[in-house]
Amino acid sequence: MRLFMNACALLVKVLTLPLHIAEVIGLLSFYKRVFPLIVYKISFSYNDKMNDNKRELFRNLDKFFPPKGSLRILELGCGSGANFEHYPTGCRITCIDPNPHFQKYLEKSMAKNDHLVYDNFIVAWGENLKAVEDNSMDVVVCTLVLCSVQDTQKVLQEAKRVLKPGGAFFFIEHVVSDPSSWIYFFQHVLQPFWYYFGDGCETTRATWKQLEAAGFSDLQLRHIQAPLFFMIKPHIVGYAVK
Repeated sequence: MRLFMNACALLVKVLTLPLHIAEVIGLLSFYKRVFPLIVYKISFSYNDKMNDNKRELFRNLDKFFPPKGSLRILELGCGSGANFEHYPTGCRITCIDPNPHFQKYLEKSMAKNDHLVYDNFIVAWGENLKAVEDNSMDVVVCTLVLCSVQDTQKVLQEAKRVLKPGGAFFFIEHVVSDPSSWIYFFQHVLQPFWYYFGDGCETTRATWKQLEAAGFSDLQLRHIQAPLFFMIKPHIVGYAVK
């Protein structure tokens, strides 16, 4: 089975070689402009299907309100702001994303969710949050982001750095399936195509292992089968406390 999977994956890699060459020489840079629109459109369907899971997760935000003042949330890889509707009234939001072309769609979500206070939109990678001070955030939210970062452990360490002691890292991420499943087979075989469609997204990451190894004081994590396209059905949902 594994030999057959590897052979199929190699064939797909060969078929995607023109896309790899196009990326190297910069011909795919236009997709950075198109991708935010795709994400914005898809987010409505994703939110509808994942609404119960998001509501259940973000109810836990109440545990991390400071004794005085507003809850400060850093939205890491904010995209088009698909999580805003689930945040309690009065939260102060700092948005970070490496793609500046998300800003137009982010502003649409901000206008719809005027129960929040928006402090800033920062163009930055999750591995380098130097624009955010140490111990300054009550919560960091990261949904469908760790699938495409270059260095997951570095992102998690940066999240811990900016969190206040006792603050929490909230996450929803699609992950690799069980090795005995057909989903696992297709995740590995079709990954080269998925990488280009998803702007660097990988379906083969066991992200829960990095979370377990990140040194949080408490990790609340559960595996679910999301009601989504089969390639991204396996999800992890939860939060980790600094």
